[in-house]
Amino acid sequence: MIMLKAHLFPASLCIAVFCLQSCRPQPPASADLPSRIRQVEENLVGAIRIEGQGTWKLEDRMSYYKVPGVSIAVINDFKLEWAKGYGWADTRDKRKVNTETLFQAASISKSLNGVGLLKLAQGGKVDLNTDINSYLTSWKFPYDSVSKSKKITISNLLSHTAGLSVHGFRGYAQDEPLPTVLQILDGKAPANSDPVRSRFEPGIRPEYSGGGTTITQLIVTDITHRPYDEFMDATVLKPMGMENSFFTQPPPEGKRGALATAYREGGSEVIGKFHIYPEQAPAGLWTNPTDLSKYIIETQLSLEGKSSKVLSQAFTKTRLTPFLDKVALGVFISDIGGEKYFEHSGGNEGFRCVYMGSMTGGRGVVVMVNSDNGMILQEIVNSVFAAYGWEGLEPVTKKIVKLTPEQWKSLDGLYEREGDKNVHLQFTSRGDKLILRQDWDGREITFEAESDVEFFCRDFPFPLKFTRNAEGKATKVLAFGRDVWIKVKE
Repeated sequence: MIMLKAHLFPASLCIAVFCLQSCRPQPPASADLPSRIRQVEENLVGAIRIEGQGTWKLEDRMSYYKVPGVSIAVINDFKLEWAKGYGWADTRDKRKVNTETLFQAASISKSLNGVGLLKLAQGGKVDLNTDINSYLTSWKFPYDSVSKSKKITISNLLSHTAGLSVHGFRGYAQDEPLPTVLQILDGKAPANSDPVRSRFEPGIRPEYSGGGTTITQLIVTDITHRPYDEFMDATVLKPMGMENSFFTQPPPEGKRGALATAYREGGSEVIGKFHIYPEQAPAGLWTNPTDLSKYIIETQLSLEGKSSKVLSQAFTKTRLTPFLDKVALGVFISDIGGEKYFEHSGGNEGFRCVYMGSMTGGRGVVVMVNSDNGMILQEIVNSVFAAYGWEGLEPVTKKIVKLTPEQWKSLDGLYEREGDKNVHLQFTSRGDKLILRQDWDGREITFEAESDVEFFCRDFPFPLKFTRNAEGKATKVLAFGRDVWIKVKE
């Protein structure tokens, strides 16, 4: 998964992106469904709006971002109200996206995986708060002094509080050899990722780890003695009615005609059409918004005590209860417009996606695209909220101010996270922009000035606030809304 994320709070760059609020009123949603769909299609807007900026049409934004295909589903009053596909599943074959087109769900796989692990707990097969080595038989987690004698639990793995390494995975090209799960966990060839090991003691803070989720995949197979994809199909997907979805990697031949092709940010096709992810639990699900809507609705009904196709009300509440901060068991919990939502986003090579489901009222939205560029996801979700009159995702209007070259230059440098010498941010000014380069994934984010110390990003709602010394040079920055980073090098 190569999704742009903050290393500390993983969903924040693609989930918290939806959580800005303002007082701008929204027009009432039309009761006529075709009109409501048109409102969604014609009123896209980002989390940040520049003063004087209007809204955009979906087709124009697809062209702007070079996104070949989009698939959307909207849930209202505990029902799938509509689903629709746009653009191309494969541009070369001229195969259009429809509601049955399958996309890689990437990290959204973790949400369904969480359902599967809680199903085992509900059946008494595992305890969520017991040492994972009690259930692992084909491999044992190699505890060392870093974990400070604290044991890792399934709850830790599902909530990213195990203190483990390996943020995500980039998958394997069609002609590459595939590693076993054991090779992935130990970082041995042909695995293309590092070993999954302790970075710090479990239970002290969230640190996103797809590697930790891969351990839960092995727990499933060691406990059930079944292939992971077969267990998930029989225990989670089929009972929820997700008939078109699967975790099988590589995909079954009979499904190939329904698969969307993956594309890079510039619109070029991923070699081999898509990557393969033997890391099934954190990244291996193929699905579509219609099927994901069934998962969302079942979760909502189970939470209300009105359905138990997979999990009871009690276990659904456990799954949606934050374990630490806003991280629950395979999902993130956000407060949007006074309403709590369970949600997750995802990004594999050539795919981006997001879903959100309200904890009450039966509302939700799913968006999937076959592109490395996921900027359009936020704009579509914002448009859905506006068209339906749901509160909490109104854009914040910003006004850009001019800085002198000296003011821009004084921000440049390497910044180290306070209390953690292993993680850095590199800031470089270019013209009237400030560029952030993250050392954990190499991606760049562009910021603009609203004052000489405050900066915003059009794509993500993560403000920066610098502190300057008496000479006007930046000495530290508050970034991502929560972390202080100290300048350690000009």
